[in-house]
Amino acid sequence: MTAARLDKQKTIDLRKKHIGPSCKVFFSHDPIKIVQAQGQYMYDEKNDRYLDCINNVAHVGHCHPEVVKAGAKQMELLNTNSRFLHDNLVQYAQRLQATLPEKLSVCYFVNSGSEANDLALRLARQYTGHKDIITLENAYHGHISSLIEISPYKFHQLTDTEQSPHVHVALSPDTYRGKYREDHPDPAAAYADNVREIIEKVDDKGNKIAAFIAESLQSCGGQVIPPPGYFQKVAEHVRNAGGVFIADEVQVGFGRVGTHFWAFQLQGEDFVPDIVTMGKPIGNGHPMSCVITTKEIAEAFMSSGMDYFNTFGGNPVSCAIGQAVLDVIKKENLQANALAVGSYLSHLLEEQKEKHPLVGDVRGRGLFVGVELVRDRVKRTPTPWEFNFVLKLYQCRLKEERILLSADGPHRNVLKFKPPMCFSRQDADLAVQKIDQILTGIHVNRENKSDMS
Repeated sequence: MTAARLDKQKTIDLRKKHIGPSCKVFFSHDPIKIVQAQGQYMYDEKNDRYLDCINNVAHVGHCHPEVVKAGAKQMELLNTNSRFLHDNLVQYAQRLQATLPEKLSVCYFVNSGSEANDLALRLARQYTGHKDIITLENAYHGHISSLIEISPYKFHQLTDTEQSPHVHVALSPDTYRGKYREDHPDPAAAYADNVREIIEKVDDKGNKIAAFIAESLQSCGGQVIPPPGYFQKVAEHVRNAGGVFIADEVQVGFGRVGTHFWAFQLQGEDFVPDIVTMGKPIGNGHPMSCVITTKEIAEAFMSSGMDYFNTFGGNPVSCAIGQAVLDVIKKENLQANALAVGSYLSHLLEEQKEKHPLVGDVRGRGLFVGVELVRDRVKRTPTPWEFNFVLKLYQCRLKEERILLSADGPHRNVLKFKPPMCFSRQDADLAVQKIDQILTGIHVNRENKSDMS
């Protein structure tokens, strides 16, 4: 029996009463009650349709029928833990591995990106015998304690909390706003040298690096695209110090960047991480994730004497869903769509940059695109008053126009596109048209303010 649908205010009241106050909602001044979704569209209780530009979890599209069917079919037969033999587990592991370099051959299935990154730290520390971790400015790797420690995006929000002495923060390899920009002769080497200097300081104190961890493309940090060659140089410094390289693909994997299946592959064929973590899009909304590593690291983890068991990780239903996601990506050519539509979207946004002085930078790969808004293009000053105005407008006007878009980055001035992979050229046209209207309104508002003064 299906429970009767509550009215929106009742849902809000019950949420305030029973759900933790730190669990925020989008558009808190007037939250949207979503009751259904399909493809790149979400529907509220009034059946109003919203274009979803932000949901990289529903990777192949919300409620994709083939994914839903695969999960339901397996659920009718069996769902149990991975201590029983089942073909779904090994077949899925085999298919995932086939998308990666050969040396990345051993899988651990878990249930969220946070679980995956936490396990990756355990693997690194057990394999190396070291404890210290290098992370990047503005990085976000998950919500559990071990990951808050290595996520400046989160721990800088905490009050009266000291950074762990075993965590070291390297410069974000941001060639637009960072220390070494696009006019630097070799920003990859310069940013990698910063990692090397950190390693030397750690060594001087008698400690050792277990791992360097980075999102292959920084998401919460503001859609940052590392310069080519950066990961290779960092990996060399880290491995020379006895550490390993962890590539966090939780946000950007599974073909989103268009040219490659994994975002770390943008760095070139000569770069292979030691550990790769994946989550969000892997199950198209079903809670699952994975860590894939080398045989050597897996064997070192086993040598600890402790078995690793995860009650729900790798269960038959999750693996059936994971295989269906891979099937849909291939059948519907979604990686190619990400490349084609993402390039078109970036082109439209570049036109906005030519038209609107507030647009300082457009950057991205495939359907992972950021638009950085600035007050001054030469100084690259982040938008203060203007962006507060943009923020209010995108929360009100874009929402009124049924477009869902978010902003992030250290200054909260980067508009983020990471939609379902079925996003179309028509969707890109509509979203950019509405952004154009908003930015035009800001320009007129600024001129009126100048005239009044």
